[in-house]
Formats: sequence, C-alpha cells, structure tokens
Amino acid sequence: MLHNQFHPDASQQDHGAPRLTRLSNGLRVVTDHMPSVESASIGLMVDSGARCEAASENGMSHLLEHMLFKGTARRSARDIAEEIETVGGHLNAYTSRDHTMFYAKILKNDVPLAMDILADLFLNAQIDPLELDRERDVVLQEIGQAEDTPDDIIHDYLQDVAYPDQPLGRPILGSRERVRGFQADAVKRFLKSRYRSDNTILSVAGNIDHQAVVDLAENLFTAIPTGSPTPFEPARYQGGAYHKDRETEQLHITLGFPSVSFDDPDYYASQVFSTLLGGGMSSRLFQEVREQRGLAYTVYSFLNSHVDCGLFGIYAGTSPEQAGELLQVMAGEMLAMADHAPEVEIARARAQLKAGILMSLESTSARIEHMARQYHLFDRFISPEEMVAKVEAVDARALVSVCERLLSEGALSIASVGRRGTLPDPDRVEALFKAG
Repeated sequence: MLHNQFHPDASQQDHGAPRLTRLSNGLRVVTDHMPSVESASIGLMVDSGARCEAASENGMSHLLEHMLFKGTARRSARDIAEEIETVGGHLNAYTSRDHTMFYAKILKNDVPLAMDILADLFLNAQIDPLELDRERDVVLQEIGQAEDTPDDIIHDYLQDVAYPDQPLGRPILGSRERVRGFQADAVKRFLKSRYRSDNTILSVAGNIDHQAVVDLAENLFTAIPTGSPTPFEPARYQGGAYHKDRETEQLHITLGFPSVSFDDPDYYASQVFSTLLGGGMSSRLFQEVREQRGLAYTVYSFLNSHVDCGLFGIYAGTSPEQAGELLQVMAGEMLAMADHAPEVEIARARAQLKAGILMSLESTSARIEHMARQYHLFDRFISPEEMVAKVEAVDARALVSVCERLLSEGALSIASVGRRGTLPDPDRVEALFKAG
C-alpha cells in the first residue's frame, strides 16, 4: 500500500539533492529524503502574503490563514486538531509579507494523514460566517497584543515609513477597522483568486519517498485552481520618520536603509555586513552599545530582503535620556564599517552565517521552508554548499561597498516608540549617518 512507501530503506535511496516534480495541474512538489530521521515535515507555501493585498484587503491574508483551520466539509476545527494530535503531530501556519505557509510535522508513517488534512484545509475550507465572526475577534486580540509590545509594533511603523501608501508598507495583521469589515464572501473570493497551482509549492522533507508523495499529491490536489494570480505591486522605497509618544520605560528606535533583493549580487555580502555590525554578542553594536557603554539591553541589525527590494535595519531599546548618545554610537560604528573591517571580524561573521545555514538544515521543518522559498524565488534549488561558497567569497572590499551603498542610497527611515527624551529630530539623525 502507498502508506508503506513513504520511508524507503537507506539502501534503496541515498540522501542527495531535493527532487522536483510538476503535477499535471501545475502544482510543484519538491521532496528531500532524509533517511536518518523518523519524522517528516510537510509544507504548503503560497506565494501570496500581505503585499499582495489591495488597501481594502489589508489583513485578509492573515485572517484567511486562520480561517483555513476553522473547518471543512469533512472536518470541524476540533476534528482537525484531534486527528493530527492523536498521532503525536502538530499543525500550524504563518503569514509574511511575501507568502503564507501551512505546515505539519509528523512521524514518517503518518505522512498520508497529514497530507490529507493539509489538502482538505487548503481546498475545502468552509469560511463559515459564524466562525469568521469568532476568528475575527481572535485576530483583533492579536492586533491588540502586537500594539502592546513596542519592540514588535515598531517594525510595522518602520515598514510604513519606508514604503508609505503601498502594500509592502502595511501591517501583516491589518487594522482593526479593516478586519472588522471583512465578510465571508470577500474572504472566499480572496482565497479563490490567490491560492492557485502556479504559485503554490508542496514541500516535504524526512524519511519519505518522492514518488509516493507525488502520487498522493496527484490524488489530493486535483481540485486546486490552476493558473497564476495577479502580480503584486512593485515596492517604492521612500523613507521618512515617525514617532509614537507612549509612557514606556524605554524608547524603542529602529532605523532603516534601502538595501538588496534576494538576487542582488551584494546579497551575501549584506548578510555578512549585518552579522558583523549587529548579528550577535561579538558584533560591533552589541560590544560597544551594551558591553562597553551600557546604553541598551537589546541592540541588533537585520536584513529583510524581498524579490524586488530590501530593507537593512538597526533596532535598540534605551532610556529616553540616553537616546542621543545611543544614536551617535550606532552611527559611529556603522560609519567605521565604510573604512575597514579587520579580517578576524569578517571571518567570525562568515563562520556565524555558515553555521546558521548548515545547522538550521538539520531540521525537517527548516528544510521544507528552505526548498519552497528557493523554488519560489529562483525556480531552482540553491544548495547549502553553494550558499556557503558565496558567504566565503565575501571580503573586506565587499563589506565597504555594502556600507557605502547603504549610506548613499535614499533617505533614512526612522521609527520610534516611547518618550522622546533626547531623541534628535529626524534631520539630525540622518546627518549622523551621512557624515561620512
């Protein structure tokens, strides 16, 4: 039976590169055989997230993600939870600006069950108006929780400053007003228009057999709407400043710079740059801001890349009275990167990135996400070896180039939450970072 074909002996199939099959309806199925594990992870990644929404739809991708768990023609919400947990598995989902991911992790013998549940959610969700009313309240609670967490909501403010009046700048959760207004028919139309065969990938990793997964997928996903959805609106970086006055103990500050897309030649150099500047306890920002000066408990840098753009950012939380000094130190550390970075620091940053790449892919869950993202972005698999080689190729000259590019391209984006204290005005903050 098919049930017994999902975990071949290692002697029958050696672990190698992922295998890809495009089904007759256009759905791509990619698998990674990992013979040494007893489990498997299954993911359905839809190349549709918050940036694919019209202004009137903002928050619908996230609400839809919730609604797919609220029942189908065959299963109630309780049935869904009990069936997967009866075999010791778990089921979850998340929405990003670029995509939505539904995933399950189970023991290898239970792959058919998990695939059946995922297909049922994906193709047969009822979007019942009463259930929608209940789940709408849950999402409103989630919005409230995010707003009560300054170091969380501040990243939404930064997105809005960097990309105003466009999909990429809007919050993933949406606004209370929008979410309250969503009706079942509109959610169903959104589901039908966005969840289609050409922008969905079924990704499976673990002790499984590729052909068995393909055969089951052919049977389970025959009803998926074919074709491609309407393309999303290209991003237009603008920059600016936003401050939210709140009576908090800390002043939360984020700074954003226009940066690289996933396929930009400077992508891996930008990752190394971010790691060296603010990616760990040995990073320049952590050592100078926290260890040497005690100006912040949390300080880090980050790189958010998309298919058409990117945003490099720095975050810190400090006392309002120390905001001016903090920004001066942060600017000084970044400007110093435009001059030179010692090889020992570069080697350490490269090692951190390489270890992160290789260690994360020991997990079946990380593998399914990695495979699906690669095929969505590049329509091919980029191996860990290829990624590591690109990280290894980053040198001091590449980092100086990245820093100069960040400091010269576009206006700075500034978002802050808390009491202003000694926070300089936006023009002064920008001048600190453009001094070089």
